[in-house]
Parts: sequence; structure tokens; C-alpha cells
Amino acid sequence: MPSRTPFSAPDAVSRPGAPGTRETMVGNDERFVLIGGGPAALSAARAYREAGGSGQVRILSADTEAPYFRPPLSKEFLRGDATDDDLPIESPEFYRDQRIDLSLRTEVTALDTEARTVTTSGGEVIDYTTCLLATGSEPARPPIPGADHPDVLTLRTAADSRRLREAADGVRSAVVVGAGFIGCEAAASLSRLGLQVTMICPEPFPQHARLGEDAGRELARWLKLEGVSVLTGTELLAIEDGTRIRTDLIPVLDVGFVLLATGVQPRVELAEKAGLDIGKGRVRTDEHLRASARGVFAAGDLAFAHNTAAARALKVEHWGEAEKMGGIAGRTAAGAPAAWDSVPGFWSTIGDRTLKYAAWGDGFDEARFIKHDNGFTVWYGRGGTTVGVLTHEADDDYERGSDLVERGAPLTEVVSVPAG
Repeated sequence: MPSRTPFSAPDAVSRPGAPGTRETMVGNDERFVLIGGGPAALSAARAYREAGGSGQVRILSADTEAPYFRPPLSKEFLRGDATDDDLPIESPEFYRDQRIDLSLRTEVTALDTEARTVTTSGGEVIDYTTCLLATGSEPARPPIPGADHPDVLTLRTAADSRRLREAADGVRSAVVVGAGFIGCEAAASLSRLGLQVTMICPEPFPQHARLGEDAGRELARWLKLEGVSVLTGTELLAIEDGTRIRTDLIPVLDVGFVLLATGVQPRVELAEKAGLDIGKGRVRTDEHLRASARGVFAAGDLAFAHNTAAARALKVEHWGEAEKMGGIAGRTAAGAPAAWDSVPGFWSTIGDRTLKYAAWGDGFDEARFIKHDNGFTVWYGRGGTTVGVLTHEADDDYERGSDLVERGAPLTEVVSVPAG
């Protein structure tokens, strides 16, 4: 029989639970269990303490490392400009001082919302009063022959980035499949490491559907300046032996390695098995990040959360938004007022050029591109209402953009450039 563990305050970081043991409870009976080892889980634990939460806190992470910064993995860390010491978000002392029990290498296999327990792959059963699901996403591999070959790389974790850097050592060329932000950032970084990098982009321009044609043209120009060859309008058909690719335009291309940057899929299986309400492949929550089961929250990539300013549920896959959502869940769990009521946004740096983006992220029907001396702004509209802004070297537009999007300013008020 698996052991049932009402956990205690931590005496060490990275202590996985063991079956057959029972820990003695300390403090009050409130137990906050957080499933996941990314920014949402850590932010929630921190916010819970800052809001006065005095119960026991335990983070269950399947990762082998304490929560770390992910944005550098496709940029500074991949290039070797940042080291392992630069990755951790908090020191070991933080977890001890905040009485946060961090259990690494701990995979949760079941969530029982009636009994209020979670079960780990090691057979440990842990009671909770409040639980946060922050299981994040995993790289999505396209349904083509050879995509699951062990030599075909993806980039999500610190271990992935290390393996990618090792693969780049001693080869001349690489193919990056996909032109999303991770793909663009990694392609530029690999080119700076001295590789001949080819990007396979199925759209007419990178990020064409998400950011529009003009922004896509800028991204294509930036990648070219970084030495990346971008094959637009190109479909990947197969990967042979891990290093040979076939496309609809090029019969065979041999390279040192292949990096798939073809998007992510939320890790929603645990929530589905627990019977939580699911929407658009994610866990439905209210503006406080509460899921459909009592005492359960969801945050980050996993959440399909109601945003009060947008007046609808949104899905986001941004690092900063995962931190923000985790903080809201943590404060709510501590009994403090908190709600998701701001416009989602993120930054992306490709080489030395930075994009700043704030938008609802669920579509536009008009994109107004404005060129500046050293940069540009794209204002996005839907039905005549401002729904997003993208900037490069135009911080004034970015800073006022979130407010204009949040209050639904008419696009004509924002920019007077004639349409078409």
C-alpha cells in the first residue's frame, strides 16, 4: 500500500518523498501542494508566503534542477554567455527561509480531488488543502516519419539546452524546424556559434499568422543578418536517421543535427484524469486561477483562464505570464485578493534585437505597421478595436500599448495611418 504523507517543513532542498514513511505535521493544518517546477509554481509559493500564508508548502517537480530561468536557454545559455550558476531563480537558502519543501525528481501520477490527495510515481500519497497544477508544456513533435528519432533535438529544459550546445560543438550545420520565437532565438544563437543554420518555415514569413506580414518580413531580415537561411513556404516531410531531412522543395538535406521548434502542447493529462473542466486543451479557471474542483488552481501554459479585462478566457505561453498567474493563485490560496486582469505580454531577443509584445493573443483582422528611425511599431485591431501592440526600439508605444489594449481603444485613436 502506498504511504499517505502529510508533509512537514523542509530540512533540505531536493528531497523526494519516500513510500512507507509518514512525516509529522507542524504549524497549522493548511497544506499547499504545487505540482510543477517552473515559474508558475515558484511564483505561487512565494506569493503565498508574502500574502501571509502560514501553512505547509511543498513543490513537487519532475525536473532534476531547482526552478530556473528558461528565457536564456535559447539565447545566452545556449551560446555559453551564461553559466549554470546564472540559471537558478532562487538560492537554496530561499527555500529554507520561506519554509518551502522542494522535492525534485518527483513525478505526480494522480490527483484525487475528492480525497484531496496527489500520488507520485514513487508511491507516495500526499494530502493537500490547496493544490496548484503548474505542469507546463512539452515540445510538440510533428506527425511525420523520423520526428521521434532520439537524435532529433527539442528545446525546453536546461538539459535540452546543454545537449543542444554539445551537439553544436564539432558540426558545421544545423536545421531549425519552425519559426516561432524559440526557433528564431535558437537559430540566431546557433549561427553565432559558427554553424550554417537553415530554418524551415512553413509560412510566407516567420510568425506570419501570429504577427502579420510586415512584422514577419522584419524577422526574416533579422535572421538573414544573423546568417540564418530561411526557407519560407516550406513543409517538412520526413527526417531520416536523425540528420537528413526531406521537404516539399528540397529532396534531401544532410546536416549536423535537427532542432524541432514546432510549438508546445500543455501537459494536461493529470488534470484530465482528475476530471477537471478542460477548454482548448487546457484547464479552465476563473480570474483567480481556480479550477473546477474545490481547492484546485491551475496556472501558466496549462491554464485556460478568464481575464477580467478581456472579458473572456485566454491561453498564453509566456514566461512572465506564468509568473504572474502563479502569483495570483498563491495570493488567492492565502486568502488575499488577486485576479488576472492585465494584458499578457512578453519580450523576445533575436541576436541583439528585441521585440516587445502585448496583446490578447487570440486573433486580429488588421495590422498597422509604422516604421520609425531605428525600429517599428505594429498596432493590431479586431473589429476596429485595438487588441495588441508589437514594438522594436519604440518603448513609448509599448508602454502605452498595454493600456490602450486593456481599455479597448479604437484603432483609429491609436494610429492615424490610412488602412491599405
